[in-house]
Amino acid sequence: MENIVIAYDIPVDKRRNKIASVLKDYGVRVQYSVFECKLKPEDFLKLKNALEKIVNKKEDRLYFYKLCEECYKKVERKGNVQPIIDEEVLIV
Repeated sequence: MENIVIAYDIPVDKRRNKIASVLKDYGVRVQYSVFECKLKPEDFLKLKNALEKIVNKKEDRLYFYKLCEECYKKVERKGNVQPIIDEEVLIV
């Protein structure tokens, strides 16, 4: 699994909403235009392909920040925030 932070700057509401809708299926929204995702490489490829079909390359910006496992563990969260729950962990 890869830890990926995805940020975007989309000036058109309709495209921005579509981008957010796709990202909600793959990760957790941590800011208005920022999602944290924990993905298998093949799922990351599917996500990128889905986003590329929506994005306007002349107007929009997408950023993909891959974090190694050690770097992800060092992410500090303050306030009312929740890290991504690893799908392989069962909480009872």
